[in-house]
Amino acid sequence: MKKRAFITGITGQDGSYLAEFLLKQGYDVYGMVRRTSTLNFERIRHIQDQITLIPGDMLDQTSVTNALRDIRPQEVYNLAAQSFVQTSWVQPVFTGDVTALGVTRLLDAIRTVDPEIRFYQASSSEMFGKVQEVPQRETTPFYPRSPYGVAKVYGHWITVNYRESYNLHATSGILFNHESPRRGYEFVTRKVTYTAAKIKLGLANELRIGNLDSQRDWGFAGDYVEAMWLMLQQDKPEDYVIATGTTHSVEKLLTVAFSALDLDWKKYTVQDERFMRPAEVDLLVGDPAKAGMQLGWEPRVSFEQLIQMMVEADMQLLKAQHNL
Repeated sequence: MKKRAFITGITGQDGSYLAEFLLKQGYDVYGMVRRTSTLNFERIRHIQDQITLIPGDMLDQTSVTNALRDIRPQEVYNLAAQSFVQTSWVQPVFTGDVTALGVTRLLDAIRTVDPEIRFYQASSSEMFGKVQEVPQRETTPFYPRSPYGVAKVYGHWITVNYRESYNLHATSGILFNHESPRRGYEFVTRKVTYTAAKIKLGLANELRIGNLDSQRDWGFAGDYVEAMWLMLQQDKPEDYVIATGTTHSVEKLLTVAFSALDLDWKKYTVQDERFMRPAEVDLLVGDPAKAGMQLGWEPRVSFEQLIQMMVEADMQLLKAQHNL
């Protein structure tokens, strides 16, 4: 019998890479998609005939429970969220309902349908926020600085609570920033690589951006989804920080991306107050030692390789779109 995996958020960056990975491991892969007037399957179009999509919504307990009853998966990966930090200030209640309470709905559905299901919760480095120690590890206290970060803290602790209360194999992966050519355009890495490519091709003349001094621990999403799977293969459920252990500033991101195109970022970049956060997170850098020791996981793609990959993909995309 093939293992069955159920992924919420399968149409997102992480969902698409995880679905690819699980297919290679021989799984039957199911994904939950929310019914909207315009369905965006761009990231999974190349594997859509190999996976099964189930309608459902993280706001609706019944649809989540029915999906689990119909599929009977051995593993559930919860990647669904309102995941853009900036939007969480504009839509704080919606962010809380999906990103926080949605986790409870899914955990309770697992408890009801089949407590043997192994559960992965996508926690976030944004939970550390105003960091209490550097680097951040599994024992570092949380101090979230956005409604998104607060919602993720709730999702993290309700996962721990269901694990301890109902003996579920429930694990949280505290993933630091992970990027790819499939990243949404609103995220700073993709915004930079896409706009730099547009400038190189004469399709734009400036990049408007927020805080240049913020530092992040950036890795490749394709590496990070393997860590999710490794967590659910462990005998004992535990929480893990997944990170590269190195940090780079937004200014370094600009330097690497524009240099890949033989451009000087300073000639094209304008700081814009609109992109400054009400409460900034200045320095995030993770300690992945536990994941290295217990999971045997380590990142393969360097920061420079990642940004180069994204710039090249955006150049190809724009050339195809504009017949260049």
